[in-house]
Amino acid sequence: MSWFRVNVVARNPKDESRATPPLEVLVDTGAELTWLPTDQLTAIGVVPRRDRTFRTATGDSVVRKVGYAVLSAEGHETIDEVVFGEKGDLLLLGVRTVEGFGVMVDAVGHRLVAVSTLAAPGSSE
Repeated sequence: MSWFRVNVVARNPKDESRATPPLEVLVDTGAELTWLPTDQLTAIGVVPRRDRTFRTATGDSVVRKVGYAVLSAEGHETIDEVVFGEKGDLLLLGVRTVEGFGVMVDAVGHRLVAVSTLAAPGSSE
């Protein structure tokens, strides 16, 4: 397994002029969602929409708030759910955000690589 970090900027989807500074996060394709610090998300006006329960690597359950943000890293952008991380939580770039960026993780080169998205066009009949 190879771990690496990227810088992510989160923006408020209702006012994209409100953005975090670049936040260094661990690329973690084992994590579903992206985890960012609560204080950074709150500062740009991202609001929690609901609570979600997550299972940690040790098997414990934790409850965290989740909201929506526009996320960008290395020239890629998507809108996604983000977890309001608490003190002691890792900052993570989750697989849903990676997929939303339309990239794959190059674990050897420690980078995100753009890929073509498969489409299922309708029949021309």
